[in-house]
Amino acid sequence: MRAFATLDSRMPRIQASTALSDLRILDLTRVRAGPTCVRHFADFGADVIKIESTEPEDLGGPREGPDFQNLHRNKRSITLNLKSARGREVFARLAKTADVVVENYRPDVKYRLGVDYESLRRINPRIILASISGFGEDGPYRDRPGFDQIAQGLSGIMSVTGAPGGGPMRVGCAVADVTAGLLAALGILTALHERERSGEGQWVQSNLLQAAIQLLDFQAARYTVAGEIPQQVGNDHPTSMPTSAYRTADGYMNVAAAGSGMWRRVCEAIGRMDLYDHPLFRSAEDRAKNRDALNDEINRALAAKTTAEWVEILNRAGVPCGPILRMDEVFADPQVQHLEAAVPVEHPTLGRLRLIANPVRLSRTPARLASATPARGAHTDEVLAEIGYSAAEIAALRAEGAI
Repeated sequence: MRAFATLDSRMPRIQASTALSDLRILDLTRVRAGPTCVRHFADFGADVIKIESTEPEDLGGPREGPDFQNLHRNKRSITLNLKSARGREVFARLAKTADVVVENYRPDVKYRLGVDYESLRRINPRIILASISGFGEDGPYRDRPGFDQIAQGLSGIMSVTGAPGGGPMRVGCAVADVTAGLLAALGILTALHERERSGEGQWVQSNLLQAAIQLLDFQAARYTVAGEIPQQVGNDHPTSMPTSAYRTADGYMNVAAAGSGMWRRVCEAIGRMDLYDHPLFRSAEDRAKNRDALNDEINRALAAKTTAEWVEILNRAGVPCGPILRMDEVFADPQVQHLEAAVPVEHPTLGRLRLIANPVRLSRTPARLASATPARGAHTDEVLAEIGYSAAEIAALRAEGAI
């Protein structure tokens, strides 16, 4: 039994899925990390209420642009002035009906607006607050503005990305932002599960810096466990060779061969068994140490056929491999199309859009793109009426600038 509202009294108006349809999420997020977190819940049917400023704000790009549209589907939108006392009263009433609040303000802002965890739990002891920051909620970097590329640099990601001697290189997508958002979503789901036993909410935190370090995984552990400082090796795998991007007759392809058994299959498939017994390449350590000579030999062999031919040959031999595709080629690929990695949604003014599908599959209650990104404040009256405001009260709130 829920303490503040029954399921029937607050069924979400956007039915993307039934998986999380009993959850209400208040979305105070902006830019990327926070919206990435909230999108997961929206795609699986939670009633996500995006709370936007009553004044125009910097969205990090145009509202009609691909980025914003892809991040904010399946939500309802209201406008609310959290700097006003009446606006905060509205938020408090909403918080009584909510399961989760997600924010990615700088750490001090939530306290000024009264949306910190202690304030929220006084309103609703079951509520879960998820905070996503650049560098953590405390510590010497607490008040610094967070940005994906800054986290990539601080975490060490840029020191291991790129060609040897080429200087630091960022990863070509917002890996720290996206990972911090997904980790926050995982934390929220963990806290929701724990709440079933304790009856209490808690404060979930993630940050870009630690998310980026988490992504480094074995590269970071090479230092923490063995004292090794990983270096840039370009497209090569840092320890397991031959794993790299190789030239073919018409372009490039990836080959990934870890272990002596897989190395033998590569040699057989490319017709170079002389490499298997070569003293420079006999052991895994030898192949990593002599990677330049190894890559030269493989490039020479693969130049005899096209990428498509080698993909067929090597896959038939059980060797992990694949082409290196441009974005247009990605979404034309038969497996990507089979997975429905991009799905259509109708936008009231932009028309039919293809957005990136949620990659998590559930057999009975799958995610769905049920609604395009809403106009700012499109659901303000609807949501406020649901929590007990009359039409006259809503009009008064609008007249005084609270909504």
